[in-house]
Amino acid sequence: MRRSPSPDPARTPIGSHSETGIESGSRERGGGSGPGTGTGGGRARRWAPLLVWAATRAVVLLAVLDVLPLGSLALTTDVKVIYQGWAQVLQTGTFPLDDMTWQYPPLAAAVMLLPCWLPWSYFTGFLTVVTACDALAALLLARARRRGGSGAGLWLWVLGVPLLGPTVYCRFDLVVTVVAVGGLLASARRPVLGGVLAGVGAMLKVWPVLTVVGTPRGRRTRDAVAAVAVSALALGFVFAVTMNGAFSFLGFQENRGVEVESLGALPFEAARLLGWHGTAAMNYGSVELLGPGVALVGRLMVALSVGAFGWLLLWRARARRWTPATPADAALTALLLFVVTSRVISPQYLVWLVGLAAVCLASPRTTQRPVAWLLLAAGAFTFLEFPLLFSDVMHFRLLGSTALVLRNLLLLAAALVSGRRLWRETVRPDGPPVSAAPREGRLATAR
Repeated sequence: MRRSPSPDPARTPIGSHSETGIESGSRERGGGSGPGTGTGGGRARRWAPLLVWAATRAVVLLAVLDVLPLGSLALTTDVKVIYQGWAQVLQTGTFPLDDMTWQYPPLAAAVMLLPCWLPWSYFTGFLTVVTACDALAALLLARARRRGGSGAGLWLWVLGVPLLGPTVYCRFDLVVTVVAVGGLLASARRPVLGGVLAGVGAMLKVWPVLTVVGTPRGRRTRDAVAAVAVSALALGFVFAVTMNGAFSFLGFQENRGVEVESLGALPFEAARLLGWHGTAAMNYGSVELLGPGVALVGRLMVALSVGAFGWLLLWRARARRWTPATPADAALTALLLFVVTSRVISPQYLVWLVGLAAVCLASPRTTQRPVAWLLLAAGAFTFLEFPLLFSDVMHFRLLGSTALVLRNLLLLAAALVSGRRLWRETVRPDGPPVSAAPREGRLATAR
């Protein structure tokens, strides 16, 4: 009698137990799509998150349209003025070479142009695009739940995005996030597709390349990394030969300083109490700190980002155990590390983190549940500091500074907790390595 091959934890569907092959009880709890969910209670549990999604997004859209005004900031200026202005330039076949606020990889041009191709005004078209991406992310997480995963990921997305306020619908980060979410969910069964989507995301806003950092070692990593490289290089080549200045954004990014909402601003919040005389002013498309010591802190933040990359390399070298949740958990840890060490943290960055945390929670095996709670709290404080108290933040007033400091401390705590829990779950120096990839020879023999 032939022995069946050992199950591959990394290829096990989200929500199943690789050690026993027994599916989790999510189906019995109404999270699956089996016969037990045919009752009225099962249908209600299945549809409740999507109904809440529709209700909360209606409120967000009312705030965007100023039917529910939130403060004095004109949140739609980025879309109506900046994005639309970029689209007009892009239609001429060139990138905005003279605009230092253009700091995105070339595929972002397609996002800026897409509303021009829809039969409405630019603003209406843009809102349609981001709303559709928000809905698509919810549907992808709902599909993961139906395939045996946990519904917690869907609920985190449903509740976490509106907690950030209308800003998320006035930036294009939802487009980037849904690509990353789709790539992470796909990578469990199709690492090449996950790599392709990571490459596409990298050509939108760089950070989605981090979604492959936790791919199990061996052939799966090689396939995913090759797919990232091929898709990103192909897109970059197309834009380089068809438009002028496809990679001009690299120079603009290099010259950015310490943004007032970043963790690098925390020392200056304290220094203000001791007589620091710097200011916060618009520079390179965001409100940056200007004054003594800022350049030094900026260089230190870059060094910390390099250190974070080194820690990730060390983790991959030391990791001994992969579970079905490890790729998403590692992606969230990596993103958190680079967000907290970045010289810039814009409010919309939180939607990236919520998206990856939602993919983590879609797996019952995740180590990142406490991190998700910290991110929800950070999202609430983000909404407070921007847009509600941003004038106070710019002028270092107590209320705005307090909200900002608490938000940044929550992000720092989330990064530390995330890294620690990932390390504890996967690094087992006192035991033999547990390979996430099946032994090809054994599988061949079993067949």
